[in-house]
Amino acid sequence: MIQFKICGITNLDDAKVAVENGASAIGFIFYRKSPRYIEPENAREIVKKLGGAVKTVGVFVDESTNKVNKIARDVNLDFVQLHGDESPDYCRKIQRPIIKSFRVGNGFDLSTVNDYPVDAVLLDTYVKGTAGGTGEAFHWDDYDYGLVNKPLILAGGLTPDNVLRGIQSIHPDAIDISSGVEVSPGKKDAVKIEELGEMLKETLSTKNVEIF
Repeated sequence: MIQFKICGITNLDDAKVAVENGASAIGFIFYRKSPRYIEPENAREIVKKLGGAVKTVGVFVDESTNKVNKIARDVNLDFVQLHGDESPDYCRKIQRPIIKSFRVGNGFDLSTVNDYPVDAVLLDTYVKGTAGGTGEAFHWDDYDYGLVNKPLILAGGLTPDNVLRGIQSIHPDAIDISSGVEVSPGKKDAVKIEELGEMLKETLSTKNVEIF
């Protein structure tokens, strides 16, 4: 099974559904402007109750490095995902493995992702004025993904209906899905997560790279 992360988790029930259906990781949004924002103490309780059953990722947007590191420690996160305009120097100050998100749109230079000292890169869709979670996919066939020399995660507008096409187009090492398996922002659809898990059971990463 290709690894996948269910992002935007806000409650224990949704986290358990993700784990039960094969998710490799779950993501918590620590960006207050997001409709999927969760307080760190609530995320910490979910992590405790899951007891290490899945890897946990905290998503931050242009937050101070001190605050990112503190929340990562307090919540006991396995990864930090940076979803803003953080620089390579900023990344060097983070004390957890890093997933760096890049918003892909017209004119995006894919080779620039290699400048970042991170453990994996995530490609999301550029939409002006938003930091992600738009539910829109970018034009997958417009880029040469061979330029990327780091493990690659595909995000942006993925649903059970299009995820296999995205995997076939980009050959990522993992996928990240949020709004595509929701009833409403922050509330997941158990049926869609189950459908996704079943669909991905026979789908392997062509590079056989484990991120989570």
